[in-house]
Amino acid sequence: MNLAQAILLSPSDNVAVANGRLEAGTALPGGAIAMAAIDGGHKVAVKAIPAGSAVVKYAQAIGRATQDIAPGEHVHSHNLVFESGRLPVVPPSEAAHATDDDRARTFMGYRRADGRAGTRNFIGIIASVNCSTTVCRAIAEQANQKLLPNYPGIDGFVPIVHDQGCGMSGTGDGMRVLHRTLAGYARHPNFGGVLMVGLGCEVNQLTLYGQKGVAAGKRHFNIQEAGGSRKSVEKALGVLAEIAEEVGQLQREPIPVSEIVVGLQCGGSDGMSGITANPALGAAVDILADAGGTGILSETSEIYGAEHLLGSRAATPEIAEKLDGYVRWWEDYVALHGASLDNNPSPGNKKGGLTTILEKSLGAVAKGGQTTLNGVYGYAEKVTEHGLVFMDTPGYDPVSATGQVAGGANIIAFTTGRGSCFGCRPTPSIKLASNSALFRSMEEDMDVDCGRIASGEIGVAELGREIFDLIVETASGRKTKSELFGYGDNEFVPWHLGATL
Repeated sequence: MNLAQAILLSPSDNVAVANGRLEAGTALPGGAIAMAAIDGGHKVAVKAIPAGSAVVKYAQAIGRATQDIAPGEHVHSHNLVFESGRLPVVPPSEAAHATDDDRARTFMGYRRADGRAGTRNFIGIIASVNCSTTVCRAIAEQANQKLLPNYPGIDGFVPIVHDQGCGMSGTGDGMRVLHRTLAGYARHPNFGGVLMVGLGCEVNQLTLYGQKGVAAGKRHFNIQEAGGSRKSVEKALGVLAEIAEEVGQLQREPIPVSEIVVGLQCGGSDGMSGITANPALGAAVDILADAGGTGILSETSEIYGAEHLLGSRAATPEIAEKLDGYVRWWEDYVALHGASLDNNPSPGNKKGGLTTILEKSLGAVAKGGQTTLNGVYGYAEKVTEHGLVFMDTPGYDPVSATGQVAGGANIIAFTTGRGSCFGCRPTPSIKLASNSALFRSMEEDMDVDCGRIASGEIGVAELGREIFDLIVETASGRKTKSELFGYGDNEFVPWHLGATL
């Protein structure tokens, strides 16, 4: 691999990736010369590519050339198109391994009554319906002003609000997904206690959220029964004071790293994401999985075309078939709405150098490392397997991360090349910049500079170890940049399925 000005990811590739802006005349791997200036993250041909032939990156075909492409020519959406069909399976590299010290390592977390491990000690105020959103926000604001100063052991009072809960069928996928998501948050180990607030006449009744299987300390009431909005806020503060007395004195204690569950996210990806940040995060996941922890890979629409590469690592044929089933569902789903899965990448992705969904998918799958795939879950389902698992979610980051947190993720690791800003209370979000220019320009939002891989300062395995250490430190209470700014109150976005009635 040439780490100077253009990166050739495999000897079989016929394109390289610009490592920063390339000026015309720059020498390329294999002896070609850049014919014009090319932006960082974009592709440049290092061999002649005849019209109709495959463009190859990561040793995989990412699409087809629409015209003859000369060595040194920019390769992007003007001369490269999506080519449907599965990519050939290339045997994965050996996964990074945990040491004996890693397996014996602990983090300082909160042990909950149901046995699960929390990395934060928040109290949640969950709306059952859009109609109680304003009241829930008012309750959280008042609680943070009046109660929180008395309980330094509590990280904050968090409003979990959304735009669903009524005007929808009481049965079907939409209601099932919403209920599963809210129930997942109600029992989340990063909440020491939860108050649920409804309006009273909505489809999504509070009676659906009984005590069974939900975290201890949960209470609920309806605004209509409380006598109105202001009275609901007053009532809630009394209930929250009781919950705060119960959980405000809790102390962190040593918990095995095997109980860390990391949701793997990427947003605002660029041409460097699949070269630096995603493989480095994958190396960290390999270590975590080998130490008994869990990584949740998601965004089904963004592994499209590479799902069989992930399935080839499945622990059983049934796991691979379940993943394929979700991909087939997505093909039907987008067709029903007159769309295509190759509507992705987004304009921002393309500006950053990504051209086709196949190219983006190869980079996205890298977040899962090289370890075995041990399970596949529906959106917001409770994750019970350890190691690498997959959860079916859209590619839209807030919706995807909401499903992961509902499934039990107590840490989020989020790679970005364009500069996504994101938080996900009650779960802390670690931001990994794919390039150093982004890290320097948005250092107040980024936790890790993965562009050091492209500059040759650090290798993928070494940075993976650094990210693993940061995950453990974050689980123990270290604040992420997004937490310090205050992100996370507006990023709860359950997947909206079904008809609005």
